[in-house]
Amino acid sequence: MEPFRSVRGGGVRAILAASEAELLRSLVGQVMDLIEPDAAKAQDLDELEAILQADAAETPTDPVLARLLPDGYRDDPASSTEFRKYTELSLRASKHESAQAMLDSLPEQGGKIQLTPEQAQAWLKALNDVRLALGTKLGVAEDFEQQWDGLAPKDPRRTAFEVYAWLGAVQESLVRALW
Repeated sequence: MEPFRSVRGGGVRAILAASEAELLRSLVGQVMDLIEPDAAKAQDLDELEAILQADAAETPTDPVLARLLPDGYRDDPASSTEFRKYTELSLRASKHESAQAMLDSLPEQGGKIQLTPEQAQAWLKALNDVRLALGTKLGVAEDFEQQWDGLAPKDPRRTAFEVYAWLGAVQESLVRALW
């Protein structure tokens, strides 16, 4: 990858290899599938109402989804349930929208990318969600470097840690370019 650079007049640009674009598409697509509001899948109004009543108040049991859709009040389950009831669907929709905006501006075969400031913000949000999801799956902690270095050379998680680090580098280059 050629890192993101500022573009005269606003926005940023970068160059991605085809394999990098394919990896981003896959990871962002997986997060989109995970966060897609169940309400979007409803077949009729009765099903939609049942989904809204059941899903919007429950803390997700999937650790990745719980990380992407955290409780509003960690020490107050009742307030957290009430908060989630009114905010979760819009949070899911917002995350889904950012991910879709990233996919829409990501060339399928890689190559040059030029993003408006709004598209760059969507990329930052989508990259953050992918990193949160992958980091949760990997159990990434503050001592990420030590965790990574402690993996045996043949450990299958090693590649996932490399992808996590690469995503961080992409995100960092985008942040620096926006500054």
